[in-house]
Amino acid sequence: MSSLPAADECVKNVALTSDVLSVDLMDGPTISIPIAWYPRLLEATDEQQRNWTIAGGGYGIHWPDVDEDLSTEGLLRGAPAPRQPSART
Repeated sequence: MSSLPAADECVKNVALTSDVLSVDLMDGPTISIPIAWYPRLLEATDEQQRNWTIAGGGYGIHWPDVDEDLSTEGLLRGAPAPRQPSART
């Protein structure tokens, strides 16, 4: 059985700097995470980073240009993006 995030964990706004992803939640708090945890966002252009939409009924963020999806639940848990397997030589 899964639990749904609380209504106040919905995304209100998103901002990115060269170092930090900040997500404002509807009830007031802001989650700030190192952008290095999300390589697709780190490597994206400023325009691609600004092109985000609220997804998942308000509980997620989608960046269509870089195919990145994050949830408030994952952000609140402090979950970085999964590491990609390294190429074998």
